[in-house]
This record gives sequence, structure tokens and C-alpha cells, in this order.
Amino acid sequence: MNLILKLIIGIVAGILIGEFAPDFLVRLMLTIQTLVGQLIKFTIPLIILFYIASGIATLPQGSGKLLGKTVGVAYGSTIIAGTLAFLIAAVVLPMMVSGTAGEIVNDAGALKGFIDLKIPPLFDVMTALALAFVFGIGISAINANSLRTVLTESRDIIELLLSKVIIPALPFYIAGVFTDMAHQGTVWDTLQTFGVVLIMAVVMHWLWISVLYVGTGLALGRSPITLLKNMLPAYFTALGTMSSAATIPVSLKATKNNKVSEHIADFTVPLCASIHLSGSTITIVTCATAVMLLTPELSIPGLGAMIPFILMLGVTMIAAPGAPGGAVMAALGLLGSMLGFSDAALGLMIALYLAQDSFGTACNVTGDGAIALWVDHFASQEEKAAS
Repeated sequence: MNLILKLIIGIVAGILIGEFAPDFLVRLMLTIQTLVGQLIKFTIPLIILFYIASGIATLPQGSGKLLGKTVGVAYGSTIIAGTLAFLIAAVVLPMMVSGTAGEIVNDAGALKGFIDLKIPPLFDVMTALALAFVFGIGISAINANSLRTVLTESRDIIELLLSKVIIPALPFYIAGVFTDMAHQGTVWDTLQTFGVVLIMAVVMHWLWISVLYVGTGLALGRSPITLLKNMLPAYFTALGTMSSAATIPVSLKATKNNKVSEHIADFTVPLCASIHLSGSTITIVTCATAVMLLTPELSIPGLGAMIPFILMLGVTMIAAPGAPGGAVMAALGLLGSMLGFSDAALGLMIALYLAQDSFGTACNVTGDGAIALWVDHFASQEEKAAS
């Protein structure tokens, strides 16, 4: 919540500077935006490499079937959620923000920062993703403990960089983005669209949670209302913590209250806290659709062209750091490489995502309970078949 407050202060400060400050101060803010933006771009491939590789290399051993089913159900939930979010957003958003579409995000501002520093990444996003799978699977296969330790410690270094440098600098980065828009006279249309997109994202979170629990309850012969009621403590805890990992103790208790076997809950809930980010995916897809609608150089693709992005986004969510805003940080590389987002568009994505991060996390956590119910059902069926 403290980060959201700082984000709001950054937006307000950026608007005031862009509207009323002298050009010197505007250029100073654009310089800060450039420096932070380059650091973010440099870090993105490292996030993907170390988080995904470390996650794969440290998956539990000796639980192949259970692990495969958990990952499969979680990934399927994420992909379906992202696809539905795009279908709804692509239809609804153009009707709600058509009056300002194509007028908001523009990199060709009249003023530039004092320096134009470039920090090239060590490799691109797809290379990082391929390396992550090669090393993650390889380390797990040969049980290379030394390399596993290197990956884990490298991930910790990147997490330290995120928590101590990049995420605290995000309000200044967002302030620079809004300074530029205010200076160009497009900021008020952007803020109007912000409200529409944020409300829409939260509504779709609730819609997806309802779909998950109604479908799960009907399929398993359980009361959807009772199942969802038992998960509400986890939902509201996640609203406050903005972290799936920090909510695990409450999620475990809520899941066990839904009569999930203790050993299944102990396995699936912590795992899903890392790999099941359906709420974050809904937000990213919805916000990305809005930003494409508001960017002259971009257009909303058809479903066939968007599906590859959603499929890759589902994989990349595994790399999402546990810090607030971690999911959008992991997704920035795909937004740039697959959808062609500019620096200004990426800045808007960060601002939009952080404004609702607590709701996305709450959706993720609540959805974990539904995944656990399905995994418990599959495990029970296997035990019956074996006996």
C-alpha cells in the first residue's frame, strides 16, 4: 500500500511538473525516466533467466505426477483467464475509451532528457527464456547442487536489486512518464482511461474467481458459495500484503478448511503461490489492450496473434519476483519484444499494474484454493484406482 501511495504521489508530481515547471525541471524528470528505464530493460532478461531456472531446478523431487498435474492445472487456469480477459477487453475497451484512442502515448515529445544513456541487456528475452529452461531442467536432471546454489544466489542478487533499487525508483520513473504526457497535453485523457481500465480489471478478477469456484463446485459436487467463503480470509489478507508468498499461511488454512487433504494443501499452495498468477495475467492482458488502444503506433491484434503472447506470458509469470509489481516487471520483456511496446507504453503498463496490484494478488491467491481442490480430486481418484 505504501508503494501505491508513492505511485500516486509520483503521478501527481509528474503532472504538476509537466504543466507548470520550467523546461529545466521537465528535462531533469525525463533524464531520471531514461536512467531508470534503461536499468529496468537491462534487468528484465536476468529476472527471467534466474527466476525461471531457479524455480525449475528447485522443484520437489519424487512427486512427478502430482507436480505435473498441479503445474498443468495452474498453467491452464492462467491461459484461460488471460484469453477471456483479452476477448472481453478487446470488445469493451474500444467502446469505452474510443474518444481518446490514438492520442495519448507519444514518444516524440518536444523535450528530451539531458543524457541519452543506453545500457544494452546481456541477451534478449527469448534467449533468457531458452537458457532458463536448459539450465533449470539440466540442473534438476543431473542434481547439480553447485549450479543450483549459483542460480539461487543469483536470483537473490536480482531480487535485492529489485527491492532496494528498481522498485523504490518506480515512482520517479512514473513521474517522468506523466511529466512528459502533461507537457504534451495528453495526461488528462490518460487518467480518464486509467479509471476505466482499473475498474474493468478488478471486475474481471471477480468474474474469474466466480468462474473458477462455480465450475469447481459443480464438477466436484461441492457448494461454490461455501468454497469461496472459506477462501475469503486469504483474499483479504492478500489485499493487504500484495504478496502471494506472504499470504501462504492464511491460504493453507483456508484451503484445508475446504477439506483438501493436508499433504496436498502443503504441496500445492506454496507451489501455486509461485506458478499460478491468473489474476496478474488478467491485469497485464487488460492493461496491455488499453495501452495498445491508446498508442498511435500500435493496434489491438486479433485473438490468433494474441494467443502466442498469452502462452508465453503464462510461462513468464513463473519468473515473477515476489515483490509488489514483480509480475509486470517480468512481463515487460514480452510486451516490448512481442507486442512492440515503446518506453512510454511500458511506463503506462507499470503505472496501471501497480495501481491494482493488491487486487491481482488477491485473485491469484484465491484461485490457488481452486487449483488445490482439483489436485486433491485427482489424487483421490488415483488412490481409489490403485486400491
